[in-house]
Amino acid sequence: MRSALADELGLGHSIFAFSHCRDVVAAVSRAGGMGVLGAVNMTPEQLEIELSWLDENLDGKPYGVDVLIPAGYQHVEGETVEEMAVKYAEMVPEEHAKFVNDVLDELGVPAPDPSEPPLILPPRRTRHRAAQHVEIALEHRVPLLANGLGPLPAQYIDAAHAIGTKVASLAGKPEHAVRHVEAGVDIIVAQGYEAGGHTGEIAGTVLVPAVVDAVENKVPVLQAGGIVRGSQIAAAQCLGAAGVWIGSLWLTTTESDLHPGVIQRLLEARATDTRRSRAVSGKTVRMLRSPFIDAWERDEAPKTLPMPLQGTLVLPAMERVKRNGRVDLMNTAVGQGIEMVRASQSTRTVMAALVDEYVSTLERLLEVVE
Repeated sequence: MRSALADELGLGHSIFAFSHCRDVVAAVSRAGGMGVLGAVNMTPEQLEIELSWLDENLDGKPYGVDVLIPAGYQHVEGETVEEMAVKYAEMVPEEHAKFVNDVLDELGVPAPDPSEPPLILPPRRTRHRAAQHVEIALEHRVPLLANGLGPLPAQYIDAAHAIGTKVASLAGKPEHAVRHVEAGVDIIVAQGYEAGGHTGEIAGTVLVPAVVDAVENKVPVLQAGGIVRGSQIAAAQCLGAAGVWIGSLWLTTTESDLHPGVIQRLLEARATDTRRSRAVSGKTVRMLRSPFIDAWERDEAPKTLPMPLQGTLVLPAMERVKRNGRVDLMNTAVGQGIEMVRASQSTRTVMAALVDEYVSTLERLLEVVE
């Protein structure tokens, strides 16, 4: 499963695996792909620990880091993360806070002890935190630095290129891809409607060839969204992609650090059990449906807040959910491809299955054209 991009990065397979779990990242890289560690949920200190572990355990095999620096964003100034967290919390309208508390009460999630101070958690999706993530990733000289919401700011692209790090950006429209290339991005990840996480409105089979045409072969394009089988990798290449970017498939692997109850929900989920919603981050995210997510579609629900205020609102609520063990309400970004995942297997086994089915698909295609 080769491509010029895979050869340039020293990969055996043109499979890029996005995961928040370092064990999954390591297993994919060891199996010949490129594991890409999602940093958005980590503190800078946590990211440093994870990257040091990967450096020590991968024997030089390549891996990447994915950060989240949004273009549209509500910014506040603060000397410390804690100070910024308080300022963001003060910006959340009382109407929204009441709605969230009312929904959790309705769903039977016990309220916090009133004698304890309000839970204020630092928002995860801020430029300040993302800038720290970028600096740490570049200190580790990772081969690939990706941004999940548009191109990285110019200074980070320049800094990455100065040490030989390639920069990737996700695009949901051809015009986004063109702007990314003009900004200096090296790899476009064309993320279709089917994908988990922040995703747009165009299906992958339409988006990928349109993006390939739009960038005019100036940079390689990876297909993302709903890919869980080797036959889909072959299809992506037929559409002009240089490889694939896969996320949801790794959520149910034996290395996954998700709550076991959430993994079971995923193994039982259908494509229609996922929903695109702004309820978690303020931007459109495809995730596993839950009564909490559905509540934001009620007529009486307030309009979701811009990033990162929506996260500031929802993060303490999800901590309340977690502390009470309510697996049915836990947030999990996942794509429609989860429909075809029905067993928990090791990442190595999953990689081998992808490659085997890819090869068998190409063999069937050769029979057709002979």
